[in-house]
Amino acid sequence: MPRHTPRSVAGASVLVLAGLALTGPLTAAPAQAAAPPRAVSVFPNDDLTVRDARQLTGRRVALPSAGCTTVTVCGLAQRVNQLDGFDLDPRLAVRFDRAVDPVSVAGALTVQAVRGGGRDRPIGVDRVVYDAATHTVYAHPRSQLDPGTTYRTVLDRRDLPRVRSTFTTASTTDGLLDLRRQLDSGRAYSAAGIDRGERGLQVDAVVPAAGTTLTYVQDRGRTGGLVPTPVPDVAAPTAASYVFGSYLAPTWLRADRTIEQTPTRDRGPQAQGAQRLPFVLIVPAGQAPRGGWPVAAFGHGFTRSDADVFLAAATNAGQGLATIATDVVGHGYGPRSSWQVRTADGAVRSLPAYGRGVDLERDGVIGSTEGSSPLPSSPAAAIGSRDALRQTVLDVSALLRAVGGPAGVPADVAVLRADRTSYYGQSFGGIYGTMLAAVEPDVRRSVLNVAGGPVTEIVRLAPGFRPLTTQALSFAGLLNGGDVGFTESMPLRGEAPVLAPAPGSLAIQDYLAASTWLTRSGSPEAFAPLVDDRRSLFQVARGDQTVPNPTSYALLDAGGLFGRASLYRNDLSTRAASNPHGFLLDPSFGQGFLPGQRQISTFLTTGAVIDPDAAGPVWEVPVRDPGSLRTLAFAPAAPTPTG
Repeated sequence: MPRHTPRSVAGASVLVLAGLALTGPLTAAPAQAAAPPRAVSVFPNDDLTVRDARQLTGRRVALPSAGCTTVTVCGLAQRVNQLDGFDLDPRLAVRFDRAVDPVSVAGALTVQAVRGGGRDRPIGVDRVVYDAATHTVYAHPRSQLDPGTTYRTVLDRRDLPRVRSTFTTASTTDGLLDLRRQLDSGRAYSAAGIDRGERGLQVDAVVPAAGTTLTYVQDRGRTGGLVPTPVPDVAAPTAASYVFGSYLAPTWLRADRTIEQTPTRDRGPQAQGAQRLPFVLIVPAGQAPRGGWPVAAFGHGFTRSDADVFLAAATNAGQGLATIATDVVGHGYGPRSSWQVRTADGAVRSLPAYGRGVDLERDGVIGSTEGSSPLPSSPAAAIGSRDALRQTVLDVSALLRAVGGPAGVPADVAVLRADRTSYYGQSFGGIYGTMLAAVEPDVRRSVLNVAGGPVTEIVRLAPGFRPLTTQALSFAGLLNGGDVGFTESMPLRGEAPVLAPAPGSLAIQDYLAASTWLTRSGSPEAFAPLVDDRRSLFQVARGDQTVPNPTSYALLDAGGLFGRASLYRNDLSTRAASNPHGFLLDPSFGQGFLPGQRQISTFLTTGAVIDPDAAGPVWEVPVRDPGSLRTLAFAPAAPTPTG
């Protein structure tokens, strides 16, 4: 048990998480006029953990949760207390017994690894907030911390109060790595009841690419009906055929869209069963190279489906690269979704699309992402898309394994080379693609387009997603007014300290920090340090309003990947007034669409990183000033949150 009883920082603690572990006695000595301020409490602190031999860190978080007042907040508290350590980007909080100069405190405050991890240099802080009412300085480390590592928070300067307090970070990447190993060993397939002979691709139809038109019929539920949607196709000129089908993959998702949290020293939870997932394959025209066509898996964006592969593969087939795609958890609409395929001879075929949307709300309507996260009113709400993202990584891993599984694609249609697989993904596909690149050694090369993290920060900062944060805070009972119902008073990296936070904002910061902590194991920046920079390439769009630049900065900074980043300067393009987030899939972005895809297909096939416009100004390869990505670089607006 903790040695000291935590107390609330602001008197309205969300999890009583703002109740800090004390570094000294609760009762301070009587104040004297000349006495300097004293630090009375620090968060995070290992005093807020209990010993647990089942965890890799030997610890388990034990925050008091008696103060939680809503279903979602109580659920958040319960799930944080299952973790084996604190966040990799913790919201540090140091409370003093009287007023201090927060700028001086922040300038001297550091964290430093004392056990585990590979970095022992002191790390300074930024994103500083000061609560004058409680004399508390809040901040975050300037660099993401290592998982499973003990750190010491230090404030040791002669003119300031002395602070020395230790905390241990969670084994954040362990869960996904455990599940991927279950695929390697076959344990996941056995638990799911998938025999060896069922682990390949199952083909439903093969059609010629030339002259074929495609319609995706969206199953929007019992009330929403079936909605035919034409599919744009730019892949046909260099493709021979399109292959539609499915494959079986293990699933760890439970009905509430969560994956069981088990102790980190075990091999992870058991697969819950098998799921039949879609695939769409684009086969290049011409003679296949010796050994077969190398294969690139494409990952689509939020609200989208595998139909986007026909927009994302304009240059792949021309460079001898087959492209395959599947759907993200909760995407592709409902199970009645289908492909309507009209070939050049006028024949029309209806094929199953294996949509993955789920009517969680039971209102008869299936939304474009319904089933990709728990209901916002549920105890698991704070998990958000964490487990859907982890499951999708495993789905893509299973798809790449299926490429080399029992024969499914007829040899006269395509011979696929299972040992030459790569990956590229757009937006959400770049997010889970970063996680895939980190944990899946069979992926030779990866390109991650307009990705960022943490996911909670994308939702907070993007104008189109910001109402989702409003919804979460509403269920947590924390709305305090503002542009969309809340004001969080949270500075970005490099910005000046916030010295007068808005009323109610500290509790919001507390809730968002805890939510980010909980979801970190399914967020790309946590995995970025595991990405091999020699086999990866990132594409960022200046002024992105859907995955804002500060989140791309956080992702690249976490992995030391700025040297592998290309910057599409939409502000210097003919589309400067538009949100550039979808440039890779939108032909109207003439200086981004085909040039960006050429850079991708060239890197995936050869490993060379080209500058798409050579000496032109629209592409920076690599990005010249990484610090420029710390700003939003767009005026407030409300674009549609797609991609």
